[in-house]
Amino acid sequence: MTTNQSNSDSEICAFKIRLVVLFAFLIVPRLIQAQEIDLLLKGGRLLDPKNSIDSKMDVAVKDGKIYRIAAEIPSSTAKKVLDVSGMIVSPGLINIHTHVYAGSKPGFADGQSSQLPDAFAPRSGITTVVDAGTTGWRTFPDFKAKVVDPSLTRVLAFINIFETGFSAGSAFEPDLNTLDVQMTVDAIKKYPDFIAGTRIGHYKGKSWIPFDKASEAAQITGRPLFVECHMPEYSLEDQLKKMRSGDIITHSFENVSERMPIVDEQGKLRAFVLEAQNRGVLFDVGHGGVGFWFNQAIPALKQGLLPNSFGTDEHRTSMNAGMKNMLNVMSKYLTIGMSIPDIIASGSWKPAKSIKREDLGNLSVGSVADIAVLSILNGKYGYVDSGGNRLEGNQKFEAELTVRAGRIIWDLNGLAATPYTK
Repeated sequence: MTTNQSNSDSEICAFKIRLVVLFAFLIVPRLIQAQEIDLLLKGGRLLDPKNSIDSKMDVAVKDGKIYRIAAEIPSSTAKKVLDVSGMIVSPGLINIHTHVYAGSKPGFADGQSSQLPDAFAPRSGITTVVDAGTTGWRTFPDFKAKVVDPSLTRVLAFINIFETGFSAGSAFEPDLNTLDVQMTVDAIKKYPDFIAGTRIGHYKGKSWIPFDKASEAAQITGRPLFVECHMPEYSLEDQLKKMRSGDIITHSFENVSERMPIVDEQGKLRAFVLEAQNRGVLFDVGHGGVGFWFNQAIPALKQGLLPNSFGTDEHRTSMNAGMKNMLNVMSKYLTIGMSIPDIIASGSWKPAKSIKREDLGNLSVGSVADIAVLSILNGKYGYVDSGGNRLEGNQKFEAELTVRAGRIIWDLNGLAATPYTK
């Protein structure tokens, strides 16, 4: 080998080394950077009511937040890509009427009638639940430690004006001397990120003091009053007249002996109900065991009273009866003629606004990546109201995927799983 050949080989070797170094320091980082998206949902129908989006769009998630939304986002930029074509991509659903202070005691407060949120919420596309007054100012710290803090589901609460909350029997006629507006206000101020408002309900006494004190605490803290209208000594008309714009009434479409229904014998919405709606009172479904009747919901919908939210009154009994889950309630409304965009709005953005959490219920870039991916199945389905009446339908909602803060917490058909090969 000549000297010139040796030099030439050395130069070639050195050039190759420089190429490897250049690739390592310049090209490889760019390839890694190209996969900066953690999760990419491709090809779904994006329904984001806050941003008035109803279109086929890709949704990118990074670091637990919505990173990008566009008609086409390259798959090469994502670590995990899921094809959600033919599915609805919605903000994570919000259930504002639940009882989740589960425990070993009888009844609802720290009791066996309540259900832990992670047991039912993710499988329905729900990323946020609001406990409806199962706790009061005295019991909220225990509830937070036992349920709020360890849950994957975001858990908020309407705090009961009665200090220990609601448990079947004990909270119907409590000692009115134990009502304390200041202690309720102090609890809200101590836990502002967790307490959405105050609650009154399931009270059999004749005094308006509990109602008024719950309303007072709500007004002081700038939060809504949640009215669970099972109070036979209060007329529905009087309850609605006392409610402010932004206050929420639940069990809106029930038909029970202890309360005048919203629709009269001729099928017309009562004038005082329309007046309350025009003032800004919000109507939650509150299905529960007895809170939803087709003979109220159908004429109300036809006359323009859409539910602002699909609170389910989820508890051990209702979830095994006609209510079943929030998607079943939404499917009932799909069957009786509510549009899909309106249903998604009442399942996400509208309840977020009603609890003054506009950081939730939307898929704006930079917002928390709480997402529900829903299918609409076609077939033959039966829907049952609280009176045991059955309505046949040919469509229903089903949750394919639930993402909470960028983390997949429900995957019905293994969209994110690795295909099995022998």
